Amino acid sequence: MCIDYKELNKLTVKNKYPLPRIDDLFDQLEGATVLSKIDLRSGYHQLRIKEEDIAKTAFRIRYGHYEFVVMSFGVTNAPAIFMDLMNIIFKPFLDIFVIVFIDDILNYSSDKESHSSHLQAVLQTLKENKLYAKFSKCEFWLSSVNFLGHVISGEGISVDQNKIQAISDWPRPTTVSEVRSFLGLAGYYKRFVEGFSQIAMPLSRLTQKAIKFEWSNQCEAAFQKLKNCLMTAPILIIPSGSAGFQIFCDASLRGLGCVLMQHGRVVAYASRQLKIHEKNYPTHDLELAAVVFALKIWRHYLYGVRCEVFTDHKSLKYIFNQKEIKLR
Repeated sequence: MCIDYKELNKLTVKNKYPLPRIDDLFDQLEGATVLSKIDLRSGYHQLRIKEEDIAKTAFRIRYGHYEFVVMSFGVTNAPAIFMDLMNIIFKPFLDIFVIVFIDDILNYSSDKESHSSHLQAVLQTLKENKLYAKFSKCEFWLSSVNFLGHVISGEGISVDQNKIQAISDWPRPTTVSEVRSFLGLAGYYKRFVEGFSQIAMPLSRLTQKAIKFEWSNQCEAAFQKLKNCLMTAPILIIPSGSAGFQIFCDASLRGLGCVLMQHGRVVAYASRQLKIHEKNYPTHDLELAAVVFALKIWRHYLYGVRCEVFTDHKSLKYIFNQKEIKLR
């Protein structure tokens, strides 16, 4: 049950506690071959509300007046508060053999022997903190597991076909809000699609305020291509160490695109549309912008290590010999 706390949320001082990035969580799983997933039972309801704040959760239905004594769904600070709690209780194990996203816990190990002790430590921690899991949603001792809309295995990361099926069955959007919903779900998996931003450009244009909604042939082609790309998305590897990184960049008047690879296998795809001022860039500057874009978004992999950058614009190889470089 979820109550509309829109007015209460407007008056609430927002908790800015950061939720972890999904990509960062998955990077911790390098070398993991044994996995266990634990899902808490009605996670938010396991936290009590302060006595003086209970009245603020009041709601009324035909059966009478009610107030929550435990944290309710729909309260603006609920995800941040619960994430903070989970990080506190699992702090000794985080990014060693545990990753947590709100009420989803993934226990990972490199072998079965260590996984036994790791799993015991996680379950004991839950017991000590009086947090309860829902057994029917838990999975133990797996080589492959569905987690946060992805399939994690020793081979790498792939899309969850159950989620992708929802995209495949998505009917043609008839309103701007439906286009936004489709792009939001498809965009969650954009790291699996080469040139996602360029493909989605006709659909993204429909969401602009000054553009009249008109479903064209280009929109239909983009809609179907995104579906097909996600249905045939590759398995991406989890980076191992800091050696062997390669970046392939390209640019056009439609946008910037790049691929991060390690030892010949794809780690991630990235792309974006051109900003207004970038549409006036000459070819040389656009190709360089693609390189800068790639180095920025993947700097956490590349900072302080040697990597190879490939581009189809030969003149970029002379950039280090130029006496003067444009400020942009």
